[in-house]
Amino acid sequence: MNTLIRSTARCLRSRAVTYLPRQTDGLLWSNAARFLCAPGNVQKDLGEMVKKDKVVVFIKGTPEQPMCGFSNAVVQILRMHGVDDYAAYNVLEDQELRQGVKDFSNWPTIPQVYFNGEFVGGCDILLQMHQNGDLVEELKKLGISSALLDTKKDSK
Repeated sequence: MNTLIRSTARCLRSRAVTYLPRQTDGLLWSNAARFLCAPGNVQKDLGEMVKKDKVVVFIKGTPEQPMCGFSNAVVQILRMHGVDDYAAYNVLEDQELRQGVKDFSNWPTIPQVYFNGEFVGGCDILLQMHQNGDLVEELKKLGISSALLDTKKDSK
């Protein structure tokens, strides 16, 4: 039953829904409706999801409550840089999304980070970018000023 509910919710969110009023004996019943969902193309949906926001992350859990250490590290790195406005998708809520994003990026692990629709990498890549300063530059390309730059200015 939960799978049916999740599938229907995913369908409604993706707007891949056709509303068909139910007819009985030639009468149209407005209170009884059927929703049909066209089979979704997960790869197409993911392509749209990663382009929708400047920064998109697929994590286990939510930014408020990451459910694994690697997802937590990604959230903390973004927070350290002052990146609060990003789309986060909880792959634990949807097995199809969890496998789909791995196939989409050809990257076997979660979390996954995207900038302007381009796959950046996982926790290890984001951590390396943070440590060597590349993350500040990549955020600048997105029009995001890293909070770490403000911290460095304040300390001078």
